[in-house]
Amino acid sequence: MNANSECYVVGVDFGTLSGRAVVVRVSDGAELGAAVHEYAHRVIEDELPGGVRLGPDWALQSPQDWIDVLRTAVPEALAASGVPASRVVGIGTDFTACTVLPATADGTPLCEITPERPHAWPKLWKHHAAQPHADRINALAAERGEPWLARYGGKISSEWEFAKALQVLEEDPETYAEAERWIEAADWIVWQLTGAETRNVCTAGYKGIFQDGGYPSEGFLAALNPAFAGFTGKLGRELAPLGGLAGRLTARAARWTGLPEGVAVAVGNVDAHVTAAAADAVRPGQMVAIMGTSTCHIMPSDRLAEVPGMCGVVRDGIVPGLWGYEAGQSAVGDIFAWFVETSVPAAYAERAVARGLTLHEHLTELAAAQRVGAHGLVALDWHGGNRSVLVDHNLSGVIAGQTLATRPEDVYRALIEGTAFGARTIVEAFEAAGVPVEEFVVAGGLLRNPFLLQVYADVLRRPLSVIGSEQGPALGSAIHAAVAAGAYPNVVAAAAAMGKREAAAYVPDAERADAYDRLYAEYRRLHDHFADGGLLHRLRSIRNEAGA
Repeated sequence: MNANSECYVVGVDFGTLSGRAVVVRVSDGAELGAAVHEYAHRVIEDELPGGVRLGPDWALQSPQDWIDVLRTAVPEALAASGVPASRVVGIGTDFTACTVLPATADGTPLCEITPERPHAWPKLWKHHAAQPHADRINALAAERGEPWLARYGGKISSEWEFAKALQVLEEDPETYAEAERWIEAADWIVWQLTGAETRNVCTAGYKGIFQDGGYPSEGFLAALNPAFAGFTGKLGRELAPLGGLAGRLTARAARWTGLPEGVAVAVGNVDAHVTAAAADAVRPGQMVAIMGTSTCHIMPSDRLAEVPGMCGVVRDGIVPGLWGYEAGQSAVGDIFAWFVETSVPAAYAERAVARGLTLHEHLTELAAAQRVGAHGLVALDWHGGNRSVLVDHNLSGVIAGQTLATRPEDVYRALIEGTAFGARTIVEAFEAAGVPVEEFVVAGGLLRNPFLLQVYADVLRRPLSVIGSEQGPALGSAIHAAVAAGAYPNVVAAAAAMGKREAAAYVPDAERADAYDRLYAEYRRLHDHFADGGLLHRLRSIRNEAGA
């Protein structure tokens, strides 16, 4: 494509609570306009819009919220950019994952047909009510020696496609039977834009157990439940490469977005995985940690290894031609938000307001004034379960060392440090398995907290590079749109031109790093003590029974 400087693409990032769109110049990745649309339904956790109550650990979303992002955020971003719609050559999207929904053969979400049925609604990535089903999948796979299990660190997560689908089958077989499609939201939104169903290699590999050209066998699925034998028929067979052309914008989608009918639509992708391109971190050993409500760790590599507790390793899963590794922490920003919302006295909020600060900023300032270890605490960052390296979403948070002198800023700092210790556990697991982490790159909403990033640099004992965009996933989707539109030959070339990061933006302090080594050793002792889940599982069971 000639005259790249005159061409533009749109990236749309569908997050947990909102969707955002950004208009990007193809030649250099300059972000010219952005807009955010907050989901009206946010996360559906307690009851359906019609009042039907949900059980423990449920998390659903509304497809209408996603369509509203196309109708509002995209036109608003275009208007803010001042770019004529006629100069836009492509649109790319990314989604949280595994966010998955049952639909009819024409893509109609079942929640639009039977809205009173909880299992008819899309299950958000942090829907953890399928943990018992994941446990059965893992036990059977280990018993049978299924070769794909090692590609997922030895355990399939309750967040992934098969566990969630098995839950639907066994708790609402009628909805399961009516679901002609079981589809990631990442692919469903592209279907709405193009009118054509596609399946991307990323979600199929990481969330759908697609390895070496196939899904788990019918025999394996039938051993879980005879009615589950044909499940993969709901998934589609042909997988599209990342950066590929999924189709062209339909007239209906053009009316939603204000973009020209017929522009290129990129193959669907996951929010974390597209961010690697936005940070121009698509070479072996560049780990990108997308830190927000949760953290997802993404890394390309030229070597295949079995890393305990990772979320998956997929050929071509981040960029074509390399193995793509994924690990993660189920709750990070969510932990800080929980603490601020539930556990801080009103006097702290009043002082924060008086100084023109948010409560997070006030607590961060107080925490930053402490010496390492002065609070006498260590926290396990399992408030949302543990995604890596234990892969157990029935685990729960632990804070050890509290006394009558413990203050909110002490706990807040310990929680920040706990998430950093969790990240170090993941990095060490990769390196112990022979997959080196050459550079640690940070992206996501938590970039706004410099103290937190310095803690991570000190705990990890390595420099942190920082993405050069506040809209990493949306920029990454725009980069994939540029490839789909033919502006660049591949994702690596497009990332080099359009992505950006600041290398070694945070450098570890040797004295603090030494002090954190002592605390990390205590974190690992606590981690290993509670890793079997015995006590924490029993407490969760008692809670669930009491709330039934």
